[in-house]
Amino acid sequence: MSIVTLNDRAVRSVENFGSLNTGSMIFIKKLTASSSGTLDFVDGTSDVVLDSTYKEYMFTFNNMHPSSGSDFKFQGNAAGGSGFNETMTTTFFYAYHKEDGSDATLMYNTGKDQAQATGYQIISADGTGTDADNCLSGYLHLFNPSSTTFVKHYMSRISNTNGGGSSTYMCDCYSAGYFNTTSAIDEISFKFGSGNIDAGDICLYGIL
Repeated sequence: MSIVTLNDRAVRSVENFGSLNTGSMIFIKKLTASSSGTLDFVDGTSDVVLDSTYKEYMFTFNNMHPSSGSDFKFQGNAAGGSGFNETMTTTFFYAYHKEDGSDATLMYNTGKDQAQATGYQIISADGTGTDADNCLSGYLHLFNPSSTTFVKHYMSRISNTNGGGSSTYMCDCYSAGYFNTTSAIDEISFKFGSGNIDAGDICLYGIL
């Protein structure tokens, strides 16, 4: 146990303290893209854990770069399922701002949500650009995917650039929703809407 004092307040960091729930992030797996069609996390495969071990999981996205300008998406599979086509109901809104300051807005986008649909859910905006310095980063939380009683909620936040040159936009994207199934979700897949994931890392963590 270690104690750090800051402005007369004590912040405690507890490690290896029996079964005490510390709220720690436990690293599970990193997948690195290299002209990859998808990056898939499958419970029990290649050291991936996506089961009842944790009630919450978090995926982080670091410098995901597409081969063609398109939206970043994800879907899941119920245990024993195939095809990454679970029924989802979702929301999507975002803010954007052009590099030269000439255009900015905050909006809900009905073209990027789903209502009891089975497609990959979009979590970035308007196609991440293909310029050499364009990419996206962010995170997605998945809650209690092993439950066989409740639907499976998620929420995500993504920062991505789209366009190119003087027409580049900064997009701040929010999505939330649920897999409408009481079956356990034990596989999650990520991809761009078209082309490959040229580069980038996705890391999976369990939250105690």
